Amino acid sequence: MITLITDFGLKGPYVGEMKGAILTINPEAKIVDITHSITRHNILEGSFVMEQIVKYYPKNTIHVGVIDPGVGTSRKGLIIEGDHFLVVPDNGLATLPLKHIRPVSVYEIDLGKIKKIIGREISSTFHGRDVFGPVGALLDLGYEPSRLGTEMSLEDIIRLDLEPKQRNDSWILKVIYIDDFGNVVLNLEDYEEPNYVEVRGLRIPYRETYGEANIGELLALKGSHDYLEIAVNQGSAKDVLNVEVGDELEVKLL
Repeated sequence: MITLITDFGLKGPYVGEMKGAILTINPEAKIVDITHSITRHNILEGSFVMEQIVKYYPKNTIHVGVIDPGVGTSRKGLIIEGDHFLVVPDNGLATLPLKHIRPVSVYEIDLGKIKKIIGREISSTFHGRDVFGPVGALLDLGYEPSRLGTEMSLEDIIRLDLEPKQRNDSWILKVIYIDDFGNVVLNLEDYEEPNYVEVRGLRIPYRETYGEANIGELLALKGSHDYLEIAVNQGSAKDVLNVEVGDELEVKLL
């Protein structure tokens, strides 16, 4: 099984081209489109989505993630092997899913090897179609990663800095995801549940679920992905807080 997470959108031919490249190599591949609507170039958002997916898919699933603003540059392409496979550019996209797959090895994809196997040129601007998609298809066929790249150290994988930081009696947290409801997900998982959360001068009650707040009222809670979340019942916390993915917030748990 191969999952796909990209920022390609659905207007152009890009998703179809990548899936065609996979199916040409492996006509029996089971492809699951997770999303192709990651905000353009937003590696952090893509990493969050990929983290959630690996937690709920069967072991040995191949997760192909292509949010790749550095395509064609010296950035590496990776095959990360563990309970699952991650096939991703080495730009931080693997940061959050790595926590869940128990990685044992990582390989830098060798473009020369891939070109020889697929029998055609590799575009410098579309590695989703010409590199990552084909690598996913070949892994699904049973190719060993060593046939597709060169082993490197797991310590050398580029990771985003997503460790929560404490400053006096506050947390300095990062917005790691905003869903279509405007719920704001912060990078804090392990914490003692408070009575209130204070952010941007707002004292926000901590609840078990959205419906415990009045319609239009801010609330904080442990979201379904186990991170601290700020929400508005039937409204948008994103709009109230005026935040984007990647923003830092000073947060107090009271």
